[in-house]
Amino acid sequence: MKLLTFAASSSRQSINKQLATYAASLVPNANVEVLDINDFEMPLYSIDRETESGIPSLAQDFLDRIAQADAIIISFAEHNGSYTAAYKNLFDWASRINPKVYQNKPMVLLATSPGPGGANTVLTTAVTSAPYFAGEVKASLSIPSFYDNFDFVTAKITNEELDTALITTVNSLTENKQP
Repeated sequence: MKLLTFAASSSRQSINKQLATYAASLVPNANVEVLDINDFEMPLYSIDRETESGIPSLAQDFLDRIAQADAIIISFAEHNGSYTAAYKNLFDWASRINPKVYQNKPMVLLATSPGPGGANTVLTTAVTSAPYFAGEVKASLSIPSFYDNFDFVTAKITNEELDTALITTVNSLTENKQP
């Protein structure tokens, strides 16, 4: 299985990237590609900009990466209860090429934050909206209080209950697959 994973965050020290990378490592026999959305930085989307300059090729590059994957894991950072501007902009440009951005790929959606809410607000939005963009959400999970529940040395979840929940969540990508 070719598994694409990324954080919907532009932070170079993104805790969501650490979560997404760890989660992908739990998928047995997966060939994992960890994407950095900073590699897809484009001008802010506007219809005027699109009309004047067209759609940046990076939007197509992003869609091509999704097309090449068998499954996707995304971990969402939450800015003021919503998507980060960097992810929303990338998504907006990509959706101008193909409104079905997720291309019917099975997905696991995650979120984390330093606080007890675990970015659950943006995760709920992502889970609700993904099917409208051809995302097949298999499971989702919010990890609260990331710094209390993740070991940066081993790059693993330390809370046994949360780790078990994460394993169950990512295993949904391989359940009901034909051998």
